[in-house]
Amino acid sequence: MASKSAAEYYSNLREMSTIRAIAETLVNNDKVRKVTLAELYDIAKKQPGVSETDMLMYPDYVKKHGLPEGAKVLNDCHGKIVGRTAKARRFYNRLNESQKAKVEGDFREAVYQMQQYPLIKAEAILGLDSDLMIKAVFVAPETDASNMYNWLLNFAPYEQYAEQYEKSAPLPILDIILIAFNEWTCEDPFYNNVGAPQLALVDEVHNVNICLGMRYFGERKKNTLTLAWTSGMKLGMAACHAGIKEIDFTTCEEKEWQKLGKRAIAFYGLSGTGKSSHTNNADNGGTLPKGFSKVVLHDDAFQIDLENKVCRVWEPTLFDKTDSREVGHPDWKYCLSLMNHMQLKIDNKNWPVGLDVRNSNGRALLDRDLLGVHVNRCTFPKALIWLMKDSVLPPVIKVTDKYLAIALGAALMTQRNRAENVTEDELKKLVFEPFANPFRVYELHKDVEAFLKVVDSGAEIYSFNSKGYWRESDEILEKIPLQTSLTLQTAILTDQLEWEEWKNVPGTMIPTKASVDKLIANYYDKYNPYTRENSDDYYGTLSDRFQQRVNFLRESDVKDKPELLSKLVNSMIVTH
Repeated sequence: MASKSAAEYYSNLREMSTIRAIAETLVNNDKVRKVTLAELYDIAKKQPGVSETDMLMYPDYVKKHGLPEGAKVLNDCHGKIVGRTAKARRFYNRLNESQKAKVEGDFREAVYQMQQYPLIKAEAILGLDSDLMIKAVFVAPETDASNMYNWLLNFAPYEQYAEQYEKSAPLPILDIILIAFNEWTCEDPFYNNVGAPQLALVDEVHNVNICLGMRYFGERKKNTLTLAWTSGMKLGMAACHAGIKEIDFTTCEEKEWQKLGKRAIAFYGLSGTGKSSHTNNADNGGTLPKGFSKVVLHDDAFQIDLENKVCRVWEPTLFDKTDSREVGHPDWKYCLSLMNHMQLKIDNKNWPVGLDVRNSNGRALLDRDLLGVHVNRCTFPKALIWLMKDSVLPPVIKVTDKYLAIALGAALMTQRNRAENVTEDELKKLVFEPFANPFRVYELHKDVEAFLKVVDSGAEIYSFNSKGYWRESDEILEKIPLQTSLTLQTAILTDQLEWEEWKNVPGTMIPTKASVDKLIANYYDKYNPYTRENSDDYYGTLSDRFQQRVNFLRESDVKDKPELLSKLVNSMIVTH
C-alpha cells in the first residue's frame, strides 16, 4: 500500500496529535456510513441548494465510474460565500499550547454537534502515478453530500483505483483525513465570523484538515491538496501549484526537430497571468513544428520528483472558473459538476450559464480529457517559467544566476489596480505569493531549497511579463500579446534563441536581436530595455520593485536560514 493508516504509521501512539485522535475516532465510528460515488450522486441531487440540470455529465466519465447512464450535471449554489476564505485558516502547529487546547476542545464540541446528524464518509486516492498515491477519507453529515460527491469527482474514488493502490509503492506518509461540518455553531471571536463562525484548521504534521461552518467546495479541495503537496515535500519532492506539459519532438516531420526528444515546460503564475493559456494551448499559436506530439500532466497541481527526475500528477480533473465560457462552449462536453451557476430555461431545457452572471467565481469540475492527451507522469522540466505582471520586466528574461532565479520565484509578485480603490502609494506596493502557491503551510525556505535542487538538476528558469512593458510609464505600456509569449515559449523549447546579458539586472539575459527578430518582427527594438522612455523613472521603478522583493524575503522565514537568505538578496542587484 502507499500511505499508511495511523495504526501503521505511529510506533508510539502518544506521538499522534489530539486533532488526529479526535478525527480518527470519528472516522472509525461504526455509525458513520461509507458511501460510493454513485450513492453520493443520488443523495446530492436531492439536497437543498442543488439543482439537476439538463446538461449531461461527460459520458466517458459516467461509464468509467459506474454512474447511471444519462447522469446529469448537478449545480450546487453555496449561498453568500462563493470563494475561499483565507481569514478562516488556523494552523494547528503554529498555535501556542493554550490556543491548541482551546481549538482541540472546540473541535471535540463540533464533532459532538456533528453526531446529531446522519454521518457519511468516502475514500479517495490522491495521485494517479503508482509511485505517488495517498489514501484520503472525508467525513461529513449527509447535508454535505454534494461537496463529498464533488470531492470524489475532483480526486479519484478509492474503489476505482483500489487494485492499483494496493500494488503502489509504500510511502512513509500518513493517510489524509478531512472533516467538514457546515452547521457548526460557536460564538468565540477567535474564529473568523461572517454572521456565522468559520474555521479551516490545518494539521499538516498529522495530515488532518477540518472545515467548520464553510460550504464552499474549494475549501475541501484545496485543503486536501495542501496536505498532498506537503506530503510530497516530506518525500523530498518540490510542490508545484502550476501547469506543466511535455512536447515530444521525435514525431516531427523534419529531422532537425526530432533530435530535441521530449521536453517539458512548467508555468507558475497567479490568476490572470496566463498559466492555463500557456499550458493548455494546442500548438502554441501555431508556432510548434509540424508533427509534434503533446501531453499535459495538469494545469494546476503536480509534484517534481527530484530523485527520479520526473513529475507526478495529483488530480484527474480540473477545477476551472467559467466566467469566459458561454452557453454552447465546447468545453461543456467534459463537465462533471458545477458550483454557483445561474440556470435558465433554454429551448425548454434547464441549462446552466457560466459568465459569472449570478455571482463571481462560478466553477466547474471538468474531466482532464479536456486537455487532450494526458499522462500521470512526465519528464523532468527543461524550463520553469515565472509568470508575472511586472511592467518593468521585458517580455522574457532568462535567469542564469540560480539564486536570483529562485529569489524571483520566492518573491513572485502581482500588483494592485485602481479597480481595487486603493491609494497611489498602495498601487506602487507589490503583492507577493511565493511560487504562486497560497496553499503552502510549511516554511518558505523549504520551497526555496527544493527549487534550488530543481535548478541544480538541470532546469532552466525564465520570467515572462504578462502585463505589458514600460513604454512611457507604469501605465503607458507596450502591449505583449499572448501570441508573442507563445512564440517565445516555443523558442525556449526548441533552443531557437540566443541570449545577451541584460546589464541592468546582473544574472539575467534577453534575446539577441538576430535570433528573436527572425521569430517576431521588430521584437528587439520594440522591447529593448535600454530605450524605455522616461528612463530615470523606469530605472527608479525597476530598482524599487527589486528592493521590495528583497524586503519581502528579509521579512519571511527564509531569515531563519541566514546564509541562504544572504545568497538570495545579494543576487537581486539593479544597476543604471
